[in-house]
Amino acid sequence: MSDNIAHTLTVTAQELGARTAVTEARSGQSCSFMELDLYADRYGAYLTAEGVHSGDRVMLMVRPSIDFIALAFALFRIGAPVILIDPGMGYKNLLRCIASVKPDYLVGIPAVVGLSMLFGNKFSSLKKRFCCGRFLGLSSLDIRRKREVEQGSIETYHPDETSLAAIIFTTGSTGPPKGVRFEHSIFSAQLEKIQSYYGIGRGDIDQPGFPLFALFSTALGAHAVIPDMDPTRPAQVDPQKFARSIQDYQVTYSFGSPALWQVVSRYCQENKIRCRSLKKVLMAGAPVSGDLVRQVFAIIGEDGQIHTPYGATECLPIVSMEGSEIIGETWAETKKGKGTCVGRPLPGITVKIIEANDSVLENMGECTMLGPEKRGEIIVQGDVVTRAYDGNAIQNLASKIKDGKNFWHRIGDVGYTDTKGRLWFCGRMAHRVFSRAGVMYTICCEALVNNHPEVFRSALVGIDSEDDYQTPVMIIELHKPITRNVRDIITEIKTLCADHPLLENVAHVLVHDAFPVDIRHNAKIFREKLAVWAQQQVRKR
Repeated sequence: MSDNIAHTLTVTAQELGARTAVTEARSGQSCSFMELDLYADRYGAYLTAEGVHSGDRVMLMVRPSIDFIALAFALFRIGAPVILIDPGMGYKNLLRCIASVKPDYLVGIPAVVGLSMLFGNKFSSLKKRFCCGRFLGLSSLDIRRKREVEQGSIETYHPDETSLAAIIFTTGSTGPPKGVRFEHSIFSAQLEKIQSYYGIGRGDIDQPGFPLFALFSTALGAHAVIPDMDPTRPAQVDPQKFARSIQDYQVTYSFGSPALWQVVSRYCQENKIRCRSLKKVLMAGAPVSGDLVRQVFAIIGEDGQIHTPYGATECLPIVSMEGSEIIGETWAETKKGKGTCVGRPLPGITVKIIEANDSVLENMGECTMLGPEKRGEIIVQGDVVTRAYDGNAIQNLASKIKDGKNFWHRIGDVGYTDTKGRLWFCGRMAHRVFSRAGVMYTICCEALVNNHPEVFRSALVGIDSEDDYQTPVMIIELHKPITRNVRDIITEIKTLCADHPLLENVAHVLVHDAFPVDIRHNAKIFREKLAVWAQQQVRKR
């Protein structure tokens, strides 16, 4: 498989020709593989003529569409690194991220072009703006419908091992969003994993809840159906539209966050809808409950599969779990507070557990390895593991451990392996609560509280105390509508905590109306924000 995903698309287009590559569910527009490859050529030729060359950084902020996919492939073809930033992170984070990566060019919708002019100091590195739509007299970038550019008019860039393909920002669930460097070789390795491990490729029809996955699908020869939804707010998806496009286009494969599938599966069950064409569902971005797995099994094809890949922006996929194993074996243990089983490493991926350490670890000689059933820090090595953050030497030092000519990535999570070689996730390193009685792990403790029928989700946080330890606080968000007296529910949760050894040190139980969550998956809880809120609530008492 080529190291440039754009070349992979060209090969696929030559083989599949007139078969449908992309469909926009909202507009109904479609294009074939041959057309998609031609559009990428046209965009690439135009941008090259306008001064964009290999190595130039291009911020791409276009809504999920045929144009988004064609533009991304065009930039890969040129060899111009694509900068992808979630617009839902808020304009302050957005501007900070843009200033940190210093883009040379901007390709965006009118609102983004306007933002770049309003905050010109943050966009001072820009040489030129390209507007996808009309704005203040700027011509619209609508090259794919013009005929003057012939297919194959530009040569596809040939990357080496260090050639940068993209910079993609983390969600910022445990700190400011960080720009992750993706070399072309990383995308190539991810393509291989998606194709070989999950069996995605020609003949599949994909409905991605995360736009970037449409690039992988089309490169592999799958028909990508762009759902009618805001990808920055998956929990607010219109389930009727999402389910209808699955049925209308006979979608066979779909990736989305647990928050998205929670909404879609509930709607389908309530309305007795079964998406029988759906054979594979991937859920990632946050721990996936066994209850949700059961709900999704009930709405897809009877022979359908569910996978829950585990990883991070810096390394995905590295570990995976099948839904049948979650329901049949591990979910019962999760509910007892043993953590969330995320599965076994994919081929070519190595996962180890080291003694948790908040300091910089320069090489593996400074690490203490832990055996099965011992909780510690998760580190990973493999071909989908990114090498560095962009322009962030401090974070690179904190997250990478040298091992001869290779390196390990510190994922920032706590977990352990069992005797079957499966990895169990216990929470983020940054979310550990250091109580007087010992370390408390969020995922393990919260699972016990989540067993309460009135609790939608919970969050364990630590607040300041009078000594060096933290005071554990359990915050709960209740199912809505709330049908019982909240004080009674709090009393029951306090009793549950007092009766369980993992929770007996919880000092306060608080109710929060709606947890703050990440913008990419709407599922990762911002416990840092909740800890500040909890501190304020306790001080008021």
